[in-house]
Amino acid sequence: MVVPEGRPDETRALSRFAFGELHAAAAGVGDIHRAIAARAFRAVGPGALPAQAIHDAVADGVYGALRGAARALTAAADTALRRRPVGEPRWLSTSVGGATTLGALNGLIGDALEREGSDLQQPMAVRNGGRIVSPERAALGGAFPDATPHLVVFVHGLMGTELTWRLGAGPAGETYGDRLARDLGYTAVFVRYNTGRHISENGQSLAELLEALVAAWPVEVDRLALVGHSMGGLVARSACYYGSERDDRWVRKVRHVVSLGSPHMGAPLAQGVHLLSAGMGRFPETRAVGAFLRRRSSGIRDLRQGSLVDEDWRDRNPEALRAAACREVPLLEGATHCFVAATVTRSRQHPVGRLMGDCLVLSTSASGWSRTRQIPFRAEHGMHLGGTHHLALLNHPAVYERLRDWLSTDSSRADV
Repeated sequence: MVVPEGRPDETRALSRFAFGELHAAAAGVGDIHRAIAARAFRAVGPGALPAQAIHDAVADGVYGALRGAARALTAAADTALRRRPVGEPRWLSTSVGGATTLGALNGLIGDALEREGSDLQQPMAVRNGGRIVSPERAALGGAFPDATPHLVVFVHGLMGTELTWRLGAGPAGETYGDRLARDLGYTAVFVRYNTGRHISENGQSLAELLEALVAAWPVEVDRLALVGHSMGGLVARSACYYGSERDDRWVRKVRHVVSLGSPHMGAPLAQGVHLLSAGMGRFPETRAVGAFLRRRSSGIRDLRQGSLVDEDWRDRNPEALRAAACREVPLLEGATHCFVAATVTRSRQHPVGRLMGDCLVLSTSASGWSRTRQIPFRAEHGMHLGGTHHLALLNHPAVYERLRDWLSTDSSRADV
């Protein structure tokens, strides 16, 4: 028996993708080779035309053969995977290695995977043990047999998955969610999503998921906290905005929104890649590299300024060097908004710390402040963590202590 056509098959989809990239790589290398050779032959002058003709013919033959070999390998591998027995592995997203691979791939080109209807795209969903939990009462009751009225939803960052929250958990393997369950009686819910989509699209998807989750939760939800790492903090803020605009029920339950190293003002790396892709595209020798960089996902592009809403990207040129101002989104009224900003140096004023931040996000951006923009976070709801890096925020004892203190205090929001 073979795998039926039309059924999702992550293993087969990843194979097709990998060989497709091999084909594209051969074409890209060929383009770079031809551009460099053409510049060299032009420098020599008309006398080089015979040698150039021979060179181009040989090069075309070599790169054509490489592309043909890649196509043949793609077809052979796809046929073999299509005909394999049903019992052989088809899912990658439930294993640690597979989830990590798909998380990275979604972060890089997840928007393209979604447009193509690829089986590799990771939908916004609650995950438990790597598996999707449907937001229905029976499914949630089975996945969370000890469900409590207090929920804390964890939203990972770019190229991550719910398994990212285990990084640095230590020998005991305890995550923030485990500790909050033990200390404060919260039930931890972890989501996975396609981080290559626009942040605003993921914000709307998270809002829809939370509406269904709260409605179907095994017990009546009393309070809800959102904790986002990096991009996850922006997705959480976007979800609060869209949920509030629609007057969703779950929004009334939100007591805390916490961002850990989130680039509210944008991320330097995303800004640098944007400039580099434009520069690379100006020269024939580097045009293929520029084209590769321009493939970066919508999610990565949104990190350039920390964009949260559709208006920031709709009907705008994504390659424009000068970015239009993004829309300022208000914080969710009635909820306590907290943030953690980190620097690799103990002092945030140290020149290296000011320049590098936590290696990926500047302290000022994570604090919601820049020379031209400012998010109205309250100082008492913020924390600076010195001498650490971006990923350490996923499991850090000092961060947990502050997180526990924040979540142990209910906000003044009245549930209506």
